Amino acid sequence: MIHQLTLSDVLAEHARSRPQVTAVADGEVRLTYPELDERVTRLANALAARGVTAGERVLWLGQNAHAVLELLLASSRLGAIFCPANWRQSADELSFVLEDLTPKVVVWERSEAAAPLSGDGWILAGADYEAFLAGGSAEAVAEFADDTAPVLALYTAAFDGRPNAALLSSAALVAHSASLLVVRQMEPGFTFLNNGPLFHVGTMMFCLATLQIGGTNVFTPAFDAEEVCRLVDAEKVTQAFLFGQMIDAVVAANAGGKYDLSSLRFVSHSDEWDAMITVDDSPWCRSKMGGYGQTEVGGMLTFLGLAPGAAGFAGRPSPLVQVRLLDDSGAEVPPGEAGEICARGKSLFSGYFNRPELNAAKTRGGWHHTGDLGRREPDGTITFIGPRLRMIKSGNENVYPAEVERALKTHPAVADAAVIGVPDERWHQAVKAVVVLKEGRAASAEEIVEHVKGALASYKKPRDVVFAESIPKRGFTPDYDAIDAAHGGGNYPGS
Repeated sequence: MIHQLTLSDVLAEHARSRPQVTAVADGEVRLTYPELDERVTRLANALAARGVTAGERVLWLGQNAHAVLELLLASSRLGAIFCPANWRQSADELSFVLEDLTPKVVVWERSEAAAPLSGDGWILAGADYEAFLAGGSAEAVAEFADDTAPVLALYTAAFDGRPNAALLSSAALVAHSASLLVVRQMEPGFTFLNNGPLFHVGTMMFCLATLQIGGTNVFTPAFDAEEVCRLVDAEKVTQAFLFGQMIDAVVAANAGGKYDLSSLRFVSHSDEWDAMITVDDSPWCRSKMGGYGQTEVGGMLTFLGLAPGAAGFAGRPSPLVQVRLLDDSGAEVPPGEAGEICARGKSLFSGYFNRPELNAAKTRGGWHHTGDLGRREPDGTITFIGPRLRMIKSGNENVYPAEVERALKTHPAVADAAVIGVPDERWHQAVKAVVVLKEGRAASAEEIVEHVKGALASYKKPRDVVFAESIPKRGFTPDYDAIDAAHGGGNYPGS
């Protein structure tokens, strides 16, 4: 069998063909592709000495850093699976991830959530990580050849109140990167600022596409408007992870024109923003960015850039996938009718880690069932309607009611609960909880909010809590339409 192209192979080729190109910039750390390749070899050997073999898991628990890319590439070299965890999660949520994923090695940064979870197999980021890496042999690793094996795990989709780790192979990630770099028209010299979270596919997909094209990945721990301005100027950044509120914050931070942001090629947003940057004319940035996507498809399934002037505001599918709109029986619905967005192709995931029943349900009939509804327009383009399972969109974060409801019901005074999204001018939606208390028990709205905040990431907590005598039901599930009507719900994605 001919050796296939893994992420590790992409790096190794760049080390030969781009010996003078800067691969990574992270604070004082600057690595050419050969230097990055050597560090990844040492790291792979160090991980192997800790028992990391094909199929074992490696977890990163921290903010953005070049170590994230190194750990992913070292895992690819060994055939292991790398997972960057959501560092904003609570200790309980992180405990679930640790128990679910059972990583052989955890590289972590100190935080309120992570500190009490440390133990055997944990390596502290910074000096300890550098010593661990330096202790690995520089001898070449017998590289893992199967590009279809999972290499990246991203937690997403809390369908039943618990998150699931979507597994993506090198083949899927390379295919998605190839599509993205064509639509974005990425060229040699492309520099991406990783300021969005790398546990989010929206940042990770551009990080990997930049690797694919042999560009430069710049890392900063998290979004800070002033630091984004500084780095764009200093590193001549081509693109960053930015959306509405973040762009407004960058404009405010650069109000006096202190920084030169002209290297940034981005979508038009406002007169002030457009004057600071170079408005990009690539298909990705023309009029609007994006299309329709999710973690399970590697990022983007459809691109607006492939459908200029399209009727459907999700655009057309990537050239490496097929998309069908199916009814509950698995039959394709005609144009103009709503059906579940289903897909198959090169960039799709390999299933969820350790979820055989869910995987069987999600891949029935040979198609990945996204859980989202769409409509095929007369011109063949696709309109995204909304999730089949209700989801709340607050800022750029997905909040699944089932997950918050599960946390609410662990409060000793709560008998039942339902969670809805209500319109919010700044964040699009805010989380609202409708709570039924147990007979003879009392709790304030503030107590309920603090309880959820202790169990879940802060952005998932309800902003408002209202108390009710009962929760309207359809069978065993909440009647969300009735609850929305009674308590001001609305503004759901696709509505």
